[in-house]
Parts: sequence; C-alpha cells; structure tokens
Amino acid sequence: MSAEPSNKTPDPMDVALGAAVRIRRRTIGMSQEALAEQCGVSFQQIQKYENGANRISFSRLVQIARALRCRVVDLMDVLDTPAGEGDVDLLSRMRTPGALELLTAFERLPQEARSSLVNLLR
Repeated sequence: MSAEPSNKTPDPMDVALGAAVRIRRRTIGMSQEALAEQCGVSFQQIQKYENGANRISFSRLVQIARALRCRVVDLMDVLDTPAGEGDVDLLSRMRTPGALELLTAFERLPQEARSSLVNLLR
C-alpha cells in the first residue's frame, strides 16, 4: 500500500487570507508578537497564518479580527469578490519584500505626485 504524496503548496485562498491579515496588522502598526499574544498563539504561528502555510480556523479568525480592530468580513472580503482570483494574486504579490512599504509611501503622496510617478513608471 503506497501513500499518495502530500501537497505542500499552500492553497491560494489561504495565502490571500494570510496576506489580508498581514496587511491589516502592518497597517495598524502591530507586531506579529503583539497579535500572537492577543490570540494566545506563538508569533511563529502568526507567521504561518500570514504565509498561508497553516489554515486559519473560523474561531481563530474571529480572534484575529478583534485583535486587529476590524470585522472578519473585512479580512475575507477579497475572497468573495467576482474578481476573486485576480485579488488573490494581487494579495499574494503584496508578500513581496518592500511591496507594502511602497504602497504605504505611494498613498501618502499628493495626487499630482502619484500621477507623475505612475507616468514615469509606464
């Protein structure tokens, strides 16, 4: 009897949900350690959630949302949109080192500077 190989690749939906948690956590300036403490888990577990390596149970998602001062639906919203697959891909790309910092800096720019920067990058 041979066992089938297990698929170690995280599900794109788990990756997207984890990315949404990471984005919200970093947006409010909370560390992984602080979130872990409020949820009663290790910071390594938060890392696994944010990377999509471990799935987040619904009860844990409720705890995470409360700790992040948002609604569960705010974290799950990207999974329920008609363009869901594109949104999942976008959230996955937000895991790229520096992506969140770049977006945060871009949002702080005046509209005219944003337009100029976008035109320059085209």
